Amino acid sequence: MGNIQLKKVNKSFGSTSVIPGIDLTINDGEFVVFVGPSGCGKSTLLRLIAGLEDTTSGTIEIDGRDVTGEAPAKRRLAMVFQSYALYPHMSVYKNIAFPLKMAKMSPEAIDKKVQDAARILNLTSYLDRRPGQLSGGQRQRVAIGRAIVREPSAFLFDEPLSNLDAALRGNMRLEISELHHQLKTTMIYVTHDQVEAMTMADKIVVLNAGNIAQVGSPMELYHKPDNLFVAGFIGSPKMNLISGAPASAMSVATIGVRPEHLAISRTEGQWKGVAGVTEHLGSDTFIHVRTEAAGLVTVRAAGETDIRHGDAVYLTPDVTRIHKFGENGLAIR
Repeated sequence: MGNIQLKKVNKSFGSTSVIPGIDLTINDGEFVVFVGPSGCGKSTLLRLIAGLEDTTSGTIEIDGRDVTGEAPAKRRLAMVFQSYALYPHMSVYKNIAFPLKMAKMSPEAIDKKVQDAARILNLTSYLDRRPGQLSGGQRQRVAIGRAIVREPSAFLFDEPLSNLDAALRGNMRLEISELHHQLKTTMIYVTHDQVEAMTMADKIVVLNAGNIAQVGSPMELYHKPDNLFVAGFIGSPKMNLISGAPASAMSVATIGVRPEHLAISRTEGQWKGVAGVTEHLGSDTFIHVRTEAAGLVTVRAAGETDIRHGDAVYLTPDVTRIHKFGENGLAIR
């Protein structure tokens, strides 16, 4: 079981409130991602759940049990850190086995758990090596293996892929997602990378200045952002946010249009502009267009587009896909 509930959880450092007061339910078996910009409180919130930080007020429950005042070791949670935190003088086998040895488990039981974890993580042939003989991705898998053998109620990941290059991050995203499908254990994952959040999560918690801006599935947040912050944060490239509702009768403070919901033409359209930087990515091309009506906007076009820097173009938004936001920054449905 791995049901986690936060009730009015607050964390303050002196007179500074970092987490003003959060209510959140994480259901058993969910893959939940905390995402937001640096300093938004996502790692602090994870550490509060883990017990590595004391809550100022509020309660944290795991499977219905109030663990707010309990030590980390009693919460049956396993944390995987950004820095791997492996013992360099120990083999992979001994690193994975270490928490079981500390729990005074029998050698036979330890060996079974280590071998099972190594098989799941494709580490069987590396068990005799030391961390210094492994790649960054392999070291991260060892850290995950050390967490798996503890059979926790939930796994907590604190930006585990930040130290890896782009190719390894992509591979590890797939491996962690596949691991979740195999283990069916609750996972809470912290990242500042909204692409990681979109591709891995069952549920995303978007944080802004210690507050929850929105909770929902990746597609819910993408298609129905509750506010300007979520609209501008979720999506790559991000949503075009245009103040003043140009060339339109809509009486809203801001409209939002995703790059893929703008049609681009050389001959006709609603907003006249000039193509600026064009980014060719193979299957897609991102065209940055300077318009008089809407300012600088980004358009997602087919990869084979022949529009070049300096070309005169026209843009037309899909009126059925326009997002509207009021003066208070909240979405108008």
